[in-house]
Formats: sequence, C-alpha cells, structure tokens
Amino acid sequence: MENDSHLYILWTTDNPITAQDMVFMYGGNSLLKGWWDKVTIIIWGASVELVSADATIREKIQELISMGVEFTACKRCADNLGATALLESQGIEIRYWGESLTGLLRSGARLLTV
Repeated sequence: MENDSHLYILWTTDNPITAQDMVFMYGGNSLLKGWWDKVTIIIWGASVELVSADATIREKIQELISMGVEFTACKRCADNLGATALLESQGIEIRYWGESLTGLLRSGARLLTV
C-alpha cells in the first residue's frame, strides 16, 4: 500500500501546547528520524483559528514546511473563519477535505487524530 510510509495528522484542536508539543514535535521528528517517509498535517476546525491568531504557531509551521512536512487545510473551515487568504499566504494548501478524508479512512491510511 502506497500509504504505508505516509503519515497523516488530522489536527483539530486549538490548544497551542498540543500543537507544539505533539503535532509539530511528532510531525517534524517523524521526517528527521526517518519514522515516516512523508508527513501531511491536515488543519481542520479549531486549529484553523489557532493558526490564524498565533504568529508563533505560524512560524513553527514555516519551519516544518522547510523540513518537508506538508500542510493542508479544510477549505470550508478556512472560509467560515475568514482565514483562507492568510493560510494560503503561508504556503498551506487549501481544499475541501471531507471526501479525501473518507478516502484515507477507507484505504487504511496511517491517520493520527489530535
């Protein structure tokens, strides 16, 4: 299966400690230490608002992007929270994720939810 070496992290919490000490730490170390070949962090729900409001969080996202971690965000959430332009300016892919998430779940992809 193609997804055996690709980790998806579905990040939905607005807690900055969880963002920095779990989502970002594990996502970044997963690439640095070779635990996973590819890491994609999906920003969904309350995490969209956190990214919009917190410059420190956005700086850390930029560090992770430069390391090779991919970031994508739920378009509906970003639109609802008025964050689409800001997220796009950070190099974060914006797309509707409902159908894609369903596909990941049905395929048995490696998905960590936070």
